[in-house]
Amino acid sequence: MSPGSFKKPLLALNRIIGHQSAKNHMTKPKIGNIAALDSDREDKKLKKALEQRVKQDEKEEERRSFQQRRKEEEERALSTDPPEIAARYGTKTSDVLVETDSIQRLAANPDNAGKHIEFIARIHHIRCLSSKLAFIVFREQIETIQGIVAYKEGHITENFVRWAEHLMTESHVHVKGTLQRPPEEVKGCSIHDLEVLVESMHLVVPVKEHLPVDVFSIDHVEMDEETHQLESLASNRVRAANRLAYLRTPTAQSIFRINSGICSIFRSVLEGHGFIEIHTPKLMPAATESGAEVFKVNYFGRTAFLAQSPQLSKQLSISADFGRVFEIGPVFRAEDSNTHRHLTEYTGLDLEMAINSDYHEALDIIDEMMKSIFKGVYTRFRREIEVIKTRFPHEDLVWLEKTPIFTFKEAIALLNESGWTDDHGKPASELEDLSTRAEIRLGEVIKKRFNTDYYIIDKFPAAVRPFYTHPDEEDPRFTNSFDIFLRGQEITTGGQRIHKPDVLVGRMKKAGIEPFGMQEYLQGFEFGVLPHAGCGIGLERIIFLMLNLGDIRNASLFPRDPKSLPEQKAEVVRLPHPEADTIRYAYDFEHGYPNLEMPTVEKLIANYGDATNTSWLDDRYHVWRHEPTGAAIGYAEENGYALVMGNPLCDPRQYNLVIRDFLKHMRKQKDLRPLWLLVSSEIEEILGSKLGWRTLSCVAEERVTIADAKKVAKKERQAEDAGVIIKEQPIDEPVPEELRKRIDKRIEDWKAGRTGRQVHITEVRPWVDMEHRRYLWAETKEGEIAAFCVLHKLSPQNGYQIKFALDFPDSPNGTIEALISASIQMLAKAGIQQVTFGAGALPEMVTGGNLDGVRAKILSKTYRTVAQQLRLVQKSEFREKFGTKNDLVYICYPFMGLGVSGTRTLIKFFEDEM
Repeated sequence: MSPGSFKKPLLALNRIIGHQSAKNHMTKPKIGNIAALDSDREDKKLKKALEQRVKQDEKEEERRSFQQRRKEEEERALSTDPPEIAARYGTKTSDVLVETDSIQRLAANPDNAGKHIEFIARIHHIRCLSSKLAFIVFREQIETIQGIVAYKEGHITENFVRWAEHLMTESHVHVKGTLQRPPEEVKGCSIHDLEVLVESMHLVVPVKEHLPVDVFSIDHVEMDEETHQLESLASNRVRAANRLAYLRTPTAQSIFRINSGICSIFRSVLEGHGFIEIHTPKLMPAATESGAEVFKVNYFGRTAFLAQSPQLSKQLSISADFGRVFEIGPVFRAEDSNTHRHLTEYTGLDLEMAINSDYHEALDIIDEMMKSIFKGVYTRFRREIEVIKTRFPHEDLVWLEKTPIFTFKEAIALLNESGWTDDHGKPASELEDLSTRAEIRLGEVIKKRFNTDYYIIDKFPAAVRPFYTHPDEEDPRFTNSFDIFLRGQEITTGGQRIHKPDVLVGRMKKAGIEPFGMQEYLQGFEFGVLPHAGCGIGLERIIFLMLNLGDIRNASLFPRDPKSLPEQKAEVVRLPHPEADTIRYAYDFEHGYPNLEMPTVEKLIANYGDATNTSWLDDRYHVWRHEPTGAAIGYAEENGYALVMGNPLCDPRQYNLVIRDFLKHMRKQKDLRPLWLLVSSEIEEILGSKLGWRTLSCVAEERVTIADAKKVAKKERQAEDAGVIIKEQPIDEPVPEELRKRIDKRIEDWKAGRTGRQVHITEVRPWVDMEHRRYLWAETKEGEIAAFCVLHKLSPQNGYQIKFALDFPDSPNGTIEALISASIQMLAKAGIQQVTFGAGALPEMVTGGNLDGVRAKILSKTYRTVAQQLRLVQKSEFREKFGTKNDLVYICYPFMGLGVSGTRTLIKFFEDEM
C-alpha cells in the first residue's frame, strides 16, 4: 500500500478533529485546567491510603521485630547458660525429626509413673506461675497431658523456664522427661493421672504468629450457672470460620476418627454380603430428583447437574448385572436451608441390590449394617466418645435386638395419639411428609414406649417420594419405601425402585422430568433389569445425631451450606516488590527519610504495569520520574509531540497527582504536545472528564482469563505429528548463551522474511529485564528452533503479557499455536489468572468523551477505512482462537491537540519497514 493511499482518510480525519488545514497544527493546544486534578477528596483518600499502608508496614515490622527479639533472647540465654544446660532447650533447625513414641501409648497405663519418655507434640496451652515454674499442656491429636518446667539447679535454669513460657502455642516441640503422678487429678487434660516433668525441650516446628482463634479457646467449655449445662465459648460460626483451629481440637480429632470408622464398618459389612464398591460420576445430564434442589454447572457450553445422589448410576450398575453395589461419595443438594441439620454437600453411604421377592431383603441387610455401625463405634472408639462427651454431653445410643418397624400409617397414629398438632392446630396426615418437629416428637413417643433411639418407618406416601420409587401394589397411594430414624430424626431413605421402563417414563413425566434428557438411564431398563432396592445414608447426619453434636456442621470436615463460599472481598494486593511500593515511597519522601532510592521501572512494571508499559524498556522511550512518589510515565518524543504510552506506573490512588505534575512538566520544561495512548478507562475518565480532552478507542488489550482459555487441539496435534517439541527455560536458571545465539539468529531470519507495512509499539528485544521474563520455544525433530515465546510479568491483576510470539520461517504447521497454548498452560500451573497478548486493533472505533455525534460518525467511518486498508485486525483474529476478550484502551488528546500533523506522527511512529 502506497503512502498516497492515506491522503483522503487523513484529510478527512484532520477536518473532523477541528483543523481547517494542515498548517494549523502549530496552534498551541489547550491541555485543560490542570488545577482540576487538585481535589481535597482525592487528597484525603490518598492520605488515608498512606496511613493504612504505614500501619500495615508497622504491623509487619513489629512482627518481624518480635521474632528477631525472641531469637536474640534465646541466643543470649543459651550463651549465658552452661553448655550442658543450654543443650537441653532451644530451637532445632534440622528438618529431620527423631522417631519418638506417642503420648497416648506412653500415658495409657498409670503404672508408667517414673518411666523416662520422649515425644513430639504441639503446645496446647501455657500457664506461667513464676520465673521458676511454668505449666505447659502438650497435645497430640486427641490426647493432652500436663508438662511441668521447673527450676532445678544444675538441670533447669530460669532462662530455660523463661524461654519455655514465651513459646508460641501450636508450635511443635520435642520433649524428654519423666512421667509422674500429679498431687491431684489434672482436670484440664485428657490424661488426668499422669504428668510430665520436663528435662529437655526443643522447638522443632515454630509458629511465627498466633492463630486468629487458638485451639485451646475454640475447644473450651464452661458450666452455665443457670442451666448447669456445658456451654462452648466458641459458636458454630466461629468454628466454621476458623476451621483449621477447630479440626486440631481433641474433640474434632475424635469426631473424624469415628467418621472414618463408620465408613470402614459400612464397607466391611457390605463386602461380607457380596457387595462391590463402585465410584459413580457426579456430573449428570439431568436432575435426578427435584429440579429446584439441584446445582447447575456449565459443562463446555452445555448444562449439567451435580448429582443429588448416585441413584441413577447405582441402578444402571444393577442393570449391568453387578448384583450388589455400594458407594461412599459426595452428594449435592441445592436446598436453601440454613438449619442445624442440613448441608448442601455431604457424604453419602449408598447401596443398591437386586432382590428376589421383596424389598425387605435389602431392608434387613441395611438394618444389620446400621446396628453393626453402632456396635463397632461403641466398641472401637470408646476413648474418642468420652473425649466428645466432655464438650457435647449425651447418653449412649439405645437400640433393640429386633428393630421396631412401623408403617407410615402406624407412625402417624402414634404421633396423633400423643396429642401432637402442627402450627395450624391440625393433626398429622397419612398422605403428607413428616415435618422436623413431627419427627422429633414421634421419636420421643417411641423412645418412651419402646425404649429405643433407633427405629424404621415403612410404606411412605407416593407424594413425598422420588419418581423412581416403586408403588405399593395393594395401595398405590403409598410406596415400597422406608426411612430409618435415630434420636427422632431421619438418617436414611430407601426402598424398592421401579424397574419397568414404561412405568418409569410415566412417573418421570408426572414428576415434570423430561425423559429425553435421561436416555442413558432409561436404556438400562429397556435392556432389562431385575427388581432392586437400596438406600442412601447421610454420614454426617449419623455422626451428628449419634454423638449429639448440636449442629451437623460439627460432623463435616469442611462444611458446605447456603452461606458457604461467600464472594471474596477485594483483598489488599500483595506487590511482588514491596520495596517499589509508591504509596510507601511517598510517605517516606514526605517525612524526609534519608537515602531514598527511586524504584526501578522494571519493578514498577511488575507491581503496577500492563502490556503497554513494557514498551518503555525500548531505547526510543523516555521515562519521566515523579520525585514525590517514585512513579514513572513513559513517552516518546516525535515531531514536537510527546506520545505518552499507557497508564502511569504507580498506585491508582496517585493517578491524579502524578498526571497533574507530569502535564505541568510537559508544558513548562518540554513544550511538547501530549497525546496519551492506550490508557485504561480510569485514565480516560481523568483526562476526559476533568481536563476536557477528547477520547476514543480503536484498540483493546486482548486478554485471556486463563481458566477460560480455549484449546487449539487441532493445531497442537499437527505440531505434535510433525515432531515439534516445546521447551521451557527454568525460571531459576540463566538463559544459556548458546541458546540465546540460536534464538537471535532465528529472529534475524524472521525479520528478513517480513514484508509490507508493520504496525507496532515495541521492538523485538527478548533479553531485557530477564528477571521478569519467562522463555519458551519450539524445536523441530531436527533440533531447529521453529518458534519462540517471551512472557513478561505484569501487575498481579494483569498477570503476564505474551510479549513476543514469533513463528520462524519454515516452522511446521501448528507450531506457534502449540507454543502459545503451552505458555498459557505453564502460567495456569503457576497460579496465574490472566494473560494478555497486548494491544490489538478493533474493527470499529468507539468514541469516548467530548466528541459529538456527527463527528463521531465520520471519524468512525474514516477509521474503518484505515483499519481495512492496513488489515489492522489480522493479529486480533489470530488471537481470538485462544479465547481473548477485549478490554478497551483509549487514545486521549487535548482540544486542538492532534490534527494531520499529529496523525502522521502517530502513523510514522508505529510503522517500521522490517
